[in-house]
Amino acid sequence: MAGCGGEKKEAGKASETVLKIGHVEPEDRSTHKALLNFKKKVEERSKGSLKIEIYPNGALGGDVQLSEAVATGSLDMALPSTSVLTTYNDEFGVLDMPYLFKSSEAAFKALDGDVGKELNGKIASKGIDILGYSYNGPRSTTSKVKPIVTPEDLKGLKMRVMESPIFIDFYKTLGANPTPMSFTELYTGLQQGTVEAQENPPSLTFANKFYEVQKYSTIDEHVHNFLAFLINDAKFKSLSADNQKILQEEAKAYVDEQRKMELADNEKAIKDLETIGKLQTNILTADQKSAMRKALQPMYDKYEAKFGKALFDLCEKYNQ
Repeated sequence: MAGCGGEKKEAGKASETVLKIGHVEPEDRSTHKALLNFKKKVEERSKGSLKIEIYPNGALGGDVQLSEAVATGSLDMALPSTSVLTTYNDEFGVLDMPYLFKSSEAAFKALDGDVGKELNGKIASKGIDILGYSYNGPRSTTSKVKPIVTPEDLKGLKMRVMESPIFIDFYKTLGANPTPMSFTELYTGLQQGTVEAQENPPSLTFANKFYEVQKYSTIDEHVHNFLAFLINDAKFKSLSADNQKILQEEAKAYVDEQRKMELADNEKAIKDLETIGKLQTNILTADQKSAMRKALQPMYDKYEAKFGKALFDLCEKYNQ
């Protein structure tokens, strides 16, 4: 096996460039399933001059390690959460703002359009290029103690959150008691009552059987999560123009296919949480989401001062 991004030659064959891709998702998730098609198409179109090796399940490290490895060139490509890219530029944090986009479609258009271009430019100097943004699902809420329909319903609730300042601020602003906790500890935390509620894409909530220790499901889609499809800039520039074009085109096709798969997986999971998981389910209306967003204005004021109002205005353009 060639080394990371290495080349090897066999008798009578052209040189072959190996591109290693790391991600943290299991093989049954849309991220990995769609990557298998990406691999097949890239290898076919490049006539074997590009070989793709995929390493799922965090085999090459977590999201932070993966993005660092791509930046330094010790890994060719990765699909980390955009949340960890705040290490390179704070403004990536805008994508974690609750109720930033009114729908997944608005979020897709923003990331494929001017918002994506703006953020891509912020990281270009770090040795990283972004080929696109795949979808990690619409984050929604489950609770053990009561349905979550209005901002007031969150008051006093012990809510597990990721170790992210934005997520902590989100729930503090609405009067909840946010508790940062590792995902691996979450099931036990819910079971033992350390936390009473949690938020994740429905597909992840169902796959991890959180319904066994929860009673209510609220489909509020408060954050549309994305994974950035990273490639090391020097590695990308070392490829032929034809192979660069193949990677760009197939990355776009990958993103389109993966998003469709993830949306379908989440639609199924919403139903499964209700029918198999026996959770009482509420799907928030546009007006109910708007009430949540209005209650978060103090938080928006804080982060508009930090990231700049222009970036928020750019995102808002896609909600029209």
